[in-house]
Amino acid sequence: MTNDGLYEKMQSRIMDIINPNIDYTQEDFDKEFGLTNENIGVNLNTIKLNFVNKSTNPNPEYATDGSSGFDLRANLETPYTLEAGKFATIPTGLFFEIPKHFEIQIRARSSLAIKHGVTVLNGVGTIDSDYTGEIGVILINHGKDNFVINHGDRIAQGVLSSVVSKALINFNEINSITKTTERGAGGYGSTGYK
Repeated sequence: MTNDGLYEKMQSRIMDIINPNIDYTQEDFDKEFGLTNENIGVNLNTIKLNFVNKSTNPNPEYATDGSSGFDLRANLETPYTLEAGKFATIPTGLFFEIPKHFEIQIRARSSLAIKHGVTVLNGVGTIDSDYTGEIGVILINHGKDNFVINHGDRIAQGVLSSVVSKALINFNEINSITKTTERGAGGYGSTGYK
């Protein structure tokens, strides 16, 4: 099957899976699109996320059953002071083998943001599946006071997310955008805030 229309067809079939009125299952989807554990690099029931922990911190874990992200902790020999208005990359001592078609998103911890103004500088950091180096978290201190980071502090969270494979993307250059929507080119608050 060519890439033309494949993504749209897969999207449509995913909607069929979740529609209780259509007799179409995950197994049907896997067969139709030739997905197996071997060719997508993951077990279809669970995802094995191999990692190496070179720190003395606990292994990554989810704080609660409903947590979306797992804790990322600072791996420091001595406390680090993140001065107000400054940013720095904080090592974690963690290395991951991210499965193909996945990424780890590095997200801020809400408690650090609300209490201290400390957040992840690049909004959401992306760790690609072909990166095997140490995970570093780029933190910025938007607060008025210096913030001390100690070894073992939970500084961010990692979220394992699937991504659309580049094999399914067909960049198609056109002369102008012809898609008509209610919003159009309106952005940056064009829909209001109330």
